[in-house]
Amino acid sequence: MAYTTCLGVLDSIRNYRPPTLLTSKQSFSALTKGKGGNVPHPFQSMAPEENTNLDSTIVRRSANYHPTIWHYDYIQSLRSEYVGESFTQRIGKLRGEVAMMFHKVMEPLELIDILQRLGVSYHFEDEIRRILVLRYVHMKERQRELKKSLYATAVEFRLLRQHGYDVPQETFKSFINENGDFKEFLCVDIDGILALYEASFHLRQGESILEKARDFATKHLKEYVDQSKDQYLCMMVNHALELPLHWRVTRLEARWFIDAYRSREDMNSTLLELAELDFNMVQAVHQEDLKELSRWWRSTSLGDLSFSRDRVVENFLWAAGGLFEPQFGYERRMLTRLGTLVTVIDDVYDIYGTLEELELFTNAIERWDVNAMEQLPYYLQICFLSVFNTVNEMAFDTLKEKGCNIIWYMKKAWADLCRSYMVEANWFYNGHTPSLQEYLEYGWITITMSNILVHCYFFVTNPITEEALELLKEYPDIIRLSSFIIRLADDLGTSTDELKRGDNPKSIQCYMKDTGASEEDARQYMRSLISTTWKTINGERFAASPFSETFIKIAINMARVSQFMYQYGDGHGIGDRETKDRVQALFIHPIPIAKNR
Repeated sequence: MAYTTCLGVLDSIRNYRPPTLLTSKQSFSALTKGKGGNVPHPFQSMAPEENTNLDSTIVRRSANYHPTIWHYDYIQSLRSEYVGESFTQRIGKLRGEVAMMFHKVMEPLELIDILQRLGVSYHFEDEIRRILVLRYVHMKERQRELKKSLYATAVEFRLLRQHGYDVPQETFKSFINENGDFKEFLCVDIDGILALYEASFHLRQGESILEKARDFATKHLKEYVDQSKDQYLCMMVNHALELPLHWRVTRLEARWFIDAYRSREDMNSTLLELAELDFNMVQAVHQEDLKELSRWWRSTSLGDLSFSRDRVVENFLWAAGGLFEPQFGYERRMLTRLGTLVTVIDDVYDIYGTLEELELFTNAIERWDVNAMEQLPYYLQICFLSVFNTVNEMAFDTLKEKGCNIIWYMKKAWADLCRSYMVEANWFYNGHTPSLQEYLEYGWITITMSNILVHCYFFVTNPITEEALELLKEYPDIIRLSSFIIRLADDLGTSTDELKRGDNPKSIQCYMKDTGASEEDARQYMRSLISTTWKTINGERFAASPFSETFIKIAINMARVSQFMYQYGDGHGIGDRETKDRVQALFIHPIPIAKNR
């Protein structure tokens, strides 16, 4: 399928509007009308009295999910030595020393880049903002200097775009020959080529110079690793080729880069000590978050449901990937709660519930009424009350602290999610394979991030604005685009396992049916859609928005988390492989710090 069709699929997701909140029968009719034609009305021939003992004779499906490897007692036993006044004082001293470096170093942009990769740039936001503003304002005056160094030009371009400054792609014109290609002699400058590669992933739709930059840099970096003996540089190049920096999760990148930076010949011991100590102190905060979440999860009894995934720690990994900074403890905990809830509800619709039970549960969510629980089997009463109580508690916190009643928006997000789940359940029970277009119209919602991000807006925003509330009703582009990437990343990592247990076809299979493509070609097309979506997100960064930088950063970070969570398969559902290693590195094991400093 052509590149223009990638854009067409993306535009349809951006323009699609979930059905409005109607009565149950009306809303299901709206959802199923015209979607395959053979989907029956979910409420036909279903009387309330028929639901009395639904669970007694039903043969249930099972996904055979592994139980959690992170048991309650283990989480509660976590302890860190990196707490207390002595560590706080040491961090303060190191921060002061680094702040002075901004005035002493020859190239502050390289310092900013290192601080970002070490995960400690959040301590120096004012200093970084001041330097970048000056660089942006005086960029035209410095063109002669930039033309001389590919490395300096690429680093400056990447940092400015990353922080929201609209630097033109023509910045790289001096490195292009008369044929419009990048000059071949540049390939000997591997530091410059690597910087160009990383910068090129900040491209927007239609930026042909940056498209060529990415192709040129990728080609020469692959050639370099095949023949070079520079161990450090090869490690950096291989890391970049695996996943570009722009698509990586800040916290996980910091853990990796701290080890990499330690082996650099020009390593600065003050920067390294700050990064190591800060990482361990933030890890101590995350451990306390996890302990509180573990206690909350136990109180819900959802972990006792045999069919669903107990994935508190994995959902905390998503939340910490969204915002790791220590001051956002409440926000991380609420995001994790939502993630664990939607994981269970996803298993209800995908695996365990009968069509009749799912209809009743969807109706109860739409009504947002505890009286609607009476017709539900016990396991769904537990699910409904867990959602109802948790979301109402979040709304109560917002009402107290910000004076805004937000329950309507949260209720709508849950109703949209469950109605979309219901469409997919009908597809399954009727053996319907949707077109890719049809699948994605609901898939970006059923991946659950739209629900989570609507709630997240209220956690991280003060004041809450009418303009933003109006956009939240139908989901702004930043939510849709992030959700779209997560959906495709999830499908690439999980569709094989899900098909083996009899689940609905995913985007890969829908595309294969539409086009007759092979599975590998279909996977490549999904990767191209992810790349295209990133370009659109990059463009959105320069559009006027009523949403805060913090909220936008979280939405983008969630897309990043998905690309490592599903990098090697189902890292969310199967927690004892790469996900286990990442959890241990981020939340369990501190970085060893030399005692002789």
